[in-house]
Amino acid sequence: MLILLPPSEGKQPASNGEPFDADALQFPELNAHRLRLLEVLAGVSRGEDALDVLGVGKSLVEDVTRNIALHTEPAAPAHSVYTGVLFEALGYARLDAAQRKLADESILVISALWGAVGFADRIPAYRLSMSVKLPEIGKLASWWKPTLAPVLDARAQGEMVVDCRSSTYAAAWVPAPGQTVGVSVFQLRGGVRKVVSHFAKHTRGELAAHLISRGSGVSTPGELLAAAQERWEAELVPGTARKAHQLNIILPEDHAFRAVG
Repeated sequence: MLILLPPSEGKQPASNGEPFDADALQFPELNAHRLRLLEVLAGVSRGEDALDVLGVGKSLVEDVTRNIALHTEPAAPAHSVYTGVLFEALGYARLDAAQRKLADESILVISALWGAVGFADRIPAYRLSMSVKLPEIGKLASWWKPTLAPVLDARAQGEMVVDCRSSTYAAAWVPAPGQTVGVSVFQLRGGVRKVVSHFAKHTRGELAAHLISRGSGVSTPGELLAAAQERWEAELVPGTARKAHQLNIILPEDHAFRAVG
């Protein structure tokens, strides 16, 4: 089982510690691209138009300034750097040791800066979205796609891929449809299914946590459906030769976030 997550837009900077070591990250084959992107990002972040290029507001000046010296910024495991609704719902800190080991082995975050990182990979906090178009690089999803494909195709060989990414990040790598299940979340409103972005992020995080907490991975779309139905109303839409399977989770009209902690 391989669980794909998008990164959070916000990051939690490490308060101390050593900088990242590119050679210690998963997929060292990506390091040439990673280092090139770090160089370009630092240059952009020094510019007067940095906020416009990176598509962020004035409140994030500190984040953009941090981009200039990521080689020397303290690094921390990705599961503690990425924050936000999905990662709070996943709750890495609430997992036991065996579950954390499974999470480290099973979860990949598809990243605009790193390409792909494992949950335990040590990275600094940074500010860069896959939707950004950088000078000399262009659109990041398009730039990463040919480089990620052979590396992640090899990683996913023989695994069932549970794809919890947003469309922006899904564009950077398309796993083989036959072994992939995308995850969509709907809420009933007046008896009609509606897409709910905030609940979707939270529920995808809960799904990842549920799969990890079961202690063993799922290996077929049917097993994933059965696992999801342990917690939610869910259905599986079979894929085709060109389109991945789709797991639809349907939340009730009175759905509310579960308390975590």
